[in-house]
Amino acid sequence: MANDFSICVGTVGEGIWSSPDSGKTWDRRWKNWPGPGENEVRALAYDPNNIRRLYAGSDVGIYRSENGGMNWEKLESPMDGKQIWSVAVHPDDPDHILAGTTPPGLFRTKDGGKSWKRLPVSDDIAQMCFAGAPKVSAIAFDPRDSRTVWMTVEIDGVWKSLDGGDTWVQMSPLTSKSGGDEKLMKTLAQFGVTDMSEIYQDVHDIAICPGNPTRVTVTCPAGIFTTTDEGESWDLHQFPLFRDKDFISYCRVIMVKPDDPNVVFVGNGDSIPGDIGTIQRTADGGKTWAPVKLPGKINSHIYWMASHPTDPNRVVANSLYGQIFISEDGGKSWEKSEQEFGEVRAIAWIPN
Repeated sequence: MANDFSICVGTVGEGIWSSPDSGKTWDRRWKNWPGPGENEVRALAYDPNNIRRLYAGSDVGIYRSENGGMNWEKLESPMDGKQIWSVAVHPDDPDHILAGTTPPGLFRTKDGGKSWKRLPVSDDIAQMCFAGAPKVSAIAFDPRDSRTVWMTVEIDGVWKSLDGGDTWVQMSPLTSKSGGDEKLMKTLAQFGVTDMSEIYQDVHDIAICPGNPTRVTVTCPAGIFTTTDEGESWDLHQFPLFRDKDFISYCRVIMVKPDDPNVVFVGNGDSIPGDIGTIQRTADGGKTWAPVKLPGKINSHIYWMASHPTDPNRVVANSLYGQIFISEDGGKSWEKSEQEFGEVRAIAWIPN
């Protein structure tokens, strides 16, 4: 494996770790982090306009690195003291950045982080749910038209803006044509959940696959929902249970191969955090899926993955409990980094 890229991971309790040599050696960046070292980083995003710029969202604010994660500066913002769960940079305008938080809020800067505005949609998002305060779990600029922005909320479904974030509409509720899962509902009843729609609106991530028609797919604990009519209706696909005793096949991250919208990856596991994990992969636009062969015993579900357009065949992924996996052939084969971490909630790679 060539030493031509850097990896950054965001952890719960140990901030940012990075590897400048493709995952061979790692260093905790607490000395180069202007804030408390024992913090939580749950969002990492690269700037598509600047090959070495990264953003990190934490529980103490938003940070920027201009050198691939080696050094960081804190951006003053109204998000200080909120947990940032998602960050997205406009594909054509590096000064236009969106960030989502819990308690639920959506914030935007159009001047590169000098000033931030809390967008009105923040007031429309549900303020409480059975899992506590909802989270803005993912934000995605639509590759067909960057004025269209999609947002997922854990737990309040899917939202869309057609004007760059000024106004928002909540998409149709995610529902299953086959109805609720009886086995799952019996388990969820122990936590006071009596309606499967609550689980379906627990949306974790989003992927936009341009085509005719374009597919927009989101993940939730019960599987993946796909729409081909811009969010007016949704179809649920559930992955097989890992064991007979399991009640769910949990899905977290979804990622599209940058050069082929028919190749899609989904982070999967037996539960959260779970003790079994895999990556489900399709090469035919979701008609068929198969788990990839990850090396060794996977210690929890696969929580996050990352790609970069400079090398569409390279994929990095992490289990929730700190295992790092790297593929150089579009997810067909994988290697595992020797380094393992505690709890990893975000991952990114960028070229050196």
